[in-house]
Amino acid sequence: MMRFTKSSKQCWRILISNKKIVLSAKNGIGTEFGGKTLKKHNNGKLKIIPLGGLEQIGMNITAFEYEDSIIVVDCGLSFPEDDMLGIDLVIPDVTYLKENISKVKGFVITHGHEDHIGALPYVLREINVPIYATKLTIGLIDNKLKEHNLLRNTKRKVIKHGQSINLGCFRIEFIKTNHSIQDASALAIYSPAGTVIHTGDFKVDYTPVFGDAIDLQRFAEIGKKGVLALMCDSTNAERKGFTMSERTVGKTFDNIFAEHKNTRIIIATFASNVDRVQQIINSAYKYGRKVAVEGRSMVNVIGTAAELGYLQIPDKTLVEIDQIKNYPDDKVVLITTGSQGESMAALSRMAANIHKKVTIKPNDTIIFSSNPIPGNEKAVSKVINELSRKGADVIFQDAHVSGHACQEEIKLIYSLVKPKYAVPVHGEYRHLKAQAGIAQELGIPKENIFILSSGDVLELNEEEPAVVSQKVRTGAILVDGLGVGDVGNIVLRDRQHLAEDGIMIVVLTLEKYSSRLLAGPDIVSRGFVYVRESEDLMDEARIVVEDAIDICLDKHITDWGKIKNIIKDSLGEFLWKRTKRNPMILPIIMEA
Repeated sequence: MMRFTKSSKQCWRILISNKKIVLSAKNGIGTEFGGKTLKKHNNGKLKIIPLGGLEQIGMNITAFEYEDSIIVVDCGLSFPEDDMLGIDLVIPDVTYLKENISKVKGFVITHGHEDHIGALPYVLREINVPIYATKLTIGLIDNKLKEHNLLRNTKRKVIKHGQSINLGCFRIEFIKTNHSIQDASALAIYSPAGTVIHTGDFKVDYTPVFGDAIDLQRFAEIGKKGVLALMCDSTNAERKGFTMSERTVGKTFDNIFAEHKNTRIIIATFASNVDRVQQIINSAYKYGRKVAVEGRSMVNVIGTAAELGYLQIPDKTLVEIDQIKNYPDDKVVLITTGSQGESMAALSRMAANIHKKVTIKPNDTIIFSSNPIPGNEKAVSKVINELSRKGADVIFQDAHVSGHACQEEIKLIYSLVKPKYAVPVHGEYRHLKAQAGIAQELGIPKENIFILSSGDVLELNEEEPAVVSQKVRTGAILVDGLGVGDVGNIVLRDRQHLAEDGIMIVVLTLEKYSSRLLAGPDIVSRGFVYVRESEDLMDEARIVVEDAIDICLDKHITDWGKIKNIIKDSLGEFLWKRTKRNPMILPIIMEA
C-alpha cells in the first residue's frame, strides 16, 4: 500500500509501508527514504539564515528554507550588556519568520540551555508552530511555557535520538551528542538540495556521567553519503587539545569532600548542568551528607530532571532549605545558583548578607563549579571577595570542565563528516575565525568556508558555488519586565544619560494669554548634586531660568515648545560651565 502527495511544486512526499522505493518528481528531485539516497538533479537552493547567535555566545536561532518550507533550529535568548540599564533579557528579532509564517513548519531544538530555548515563550506568541526536541529539553521548555500560560496552546513532540521527523521538504534526524546538559542533539537536516549537519553545542565525552557517548558512528555514516555543509560549535575553537570528560569533576568533588570533612560545603554551578548536580549528589551521599537546593532555576531544573529520570537521588538525601539548620554543618551540602555573580542569585545574596535562609559562616567551604562567562569576571570576583571577607574558604579552580569541543574534537567531526562547505556557528567572531582556520587546515578550500553574520542568507546546493545572496532584518528585542520590544535605543540612551548625570526638573506656571510668569521656577534635582549642600548653585540656576523666561517674553515667544528649548539650552550651558556635568533637563510648564 502506498500513497503519494505533492506538498509543493518542488517537493514530493512518499508514504509507504515496509518497502524501499526510489521516486523522483518531474524535475528530478530526490531525497533519502528508507536508508536509500536518491539522486538530486534539481537546481533549487537551500537557504541558511542565521537570525542570531553569530556575534556573541547566546541568542541562537537559525532558519533553513527550501521553496515553501522553513524550519527553525533553536530559539534562544542572551543576557543584557552592562550598558543595557534595566533590561532583563534580550531576544532575537524574528520579523523574517513573521513575514513568512505560512512557510514555517516548526522549531527544532538541540538542547535545553537558555541560549537555545529561552526566547520560545516570547516568539511563540507570534509564531505558534510545533516544537520538536528530546525528552529533557521538552521538559524544560514545558516549565517555561507554564510560566507564560502557553502550555495548552503549544504543540510539543518528544523525539528520541536516532529518530527522524518530516517537516515540509525537510527530514531532520536527531543524533546523540554530549554537552553540559543531558539529551543534547546534533541535527542531520536532509533537504532536496543536500544534507546539512548542525552539531548543536557539543563535546566528545567517551565516559559521560549519564547515558551514552556521542554517536560518532552515525556522523561517519552520514559523512560517507555526502554532506553539503557542516555547522559546527565554535565556542572553544581557540583551545588546543580535547575537552576533559565530565567524570573528572566527580573525582575532584570526592577529593574536596575528603579534605573538608568538618565544614559546611556550598557549591555554585549552572542550574542546567544536570550531570554536575548528579556528581555533587553522588559525593554527598558517599560522605553521608544531606543535600539542599537553593535558587529558583536550580529547583525547577533539578525537579524536572529527577521527574524524567535524568537524575538519580538516593532516598532521604535531598532536604528542604529550611531543614538544613536541623543538621550539623559537616552533614550538609548546599547546591546553589549564582556561579556567574548575578546580583539577585542565591549565592550573591548570601555574600551580601541579605539571604533569608542561609548565612555564610567562617570556615564554610564554597566551590565555584563553573568558569566565568566573558564579561562576568568582575561580578564573580566581587562575590568571591565578599565570601572570603566573611571567613569562607573559596575554591574556584579545577572544579569545572567545559561542555564545548576543543580543536581536536572539532577536527574529528570534520574528518568524519567531510563536508563540502564549512559554516562555523555559536560564538563571537574570533571563535568563528578560529574554526575557519581549522577547516582550512583540514583541506576545505577557503572559498567554501563561510563566516556569516546574523541576517546573511547563504544559498547552496551541490551543483553551483554557494553565495551569500542577500541580508534579512535581524536584531535584538529588549525585554524589560512585562514589556517586550517597548524599550529601544532612545530609551536606553536616556537611561544611560540619567545614570551618568542625573536629572533636573524645572516647574513653572505661566499666565494663559500673556505667558507672564505667575509662579516658580521651582527646581528639583535627582542624581545630579546633593541639593542641601548646593543651595548657591540652585539659586543661580533659578536666576538663569528666570532670565531665559524674560528673554522669551521680550521676544513675544508664546510657543511652549520653544520656551522649553530656550530654558534647556540656557540652564544646560550654565550647569556645564559650573560643574562640567550635563544632567537631563526636564522643563514642566503649567497654565493658570
